[in-house]
Amino acid sequence: MRVRLMAAAAVLVVVAGCGLGGRGDDKAEGSAPVAVTAPSSPSSPSEEPTPEDSPTPEETTSSPTPKPSKTKVSKTPTIPPEDVNNFEVSPCHTTEGTEVSKTKVKAALKTAAGKIYWTHEAPTLKLNYPLVKAIAWHESGWQSNVFNCDGGQGLMQLMPETVDMINNRFGLSYNVSKYQENATAGANYLAWLTRYMSQKQFGEKTYDLSASKCKTHSSWCLLNLVISAYQAGPDAVLQNAKTKKLPNPAYVDSVRSLMSSCFCDRY
Repeated sequence: MRVRLMAAAAVLVVVAGCGLGGRGDDKAEGSAPVAVTAPSSPSSPSEEPTPEDSPTPEETTSSPTPKPSKTKVSKTPTIPPEDVNNFEVSPCHTTEGTEVSKTKVKAALKTAAGKIYWTHEAPTLKLNYPLVKAIAWHESGWQSNVFNCDGGQGLMQLMPETVDMINNRFGLSYNVSKYQENATAGANYLAWLTRYMSQKQFGEKTYDLSASKCKTHSSWCLLNLVISAYQAGPDAVLQNAKTKKLPNPAYVDSVRSLMSSCFCDRY
């Protein structure tokens, strides 16, 4: 009896040993594999890609941060109002002969403005080109062959009686149908007016035609009086000596403005 019990115990030990030791063989024979997830250690940092897994990007020039766009101002040049050719000839004017170029007219006016017309009585009396060119532009627009219905002739729009006075007084023989002599005769008349108006109103012998001597375009100063007398005549100007008001302020203002800025300056 005792022998049987011992034999049975031995069989149980062998069977138990086979079951405990054969767990690896059960896997090999096709039992369903169990997915095993590797435990992550909370204390170890997460894996980062190595240089092989994520190549370092090549260095490139970074573009600057765009700035807010500004409205571009047009650079198209505009002609200022004072530079507009606003000369208009009289509706009843006529033309005779061929018009001389503006370049030749400018040269003739500069020559006329540079002459000394009173070599003995007033050798210090000198005109200036801005005055001569402004009056010529206002009168004719530098058109050498314009003849006005009121009798004005050429560049300086000289009246026949004015030409006669200059020729007779100084023993000259200007032919104002020729543009160069027209410019010279007109400048000669301006020189005569300068001396005459200076003696009548200021008793001076300096004959200063500087614009700086005039506070405004309507001031009673030598330059303004000469310009006024060129159009209205010296007697008409002197009649206003007590009031010191120019008989033709608009004309004087226009010529004074042209002295500073004239469409003719581009020639």
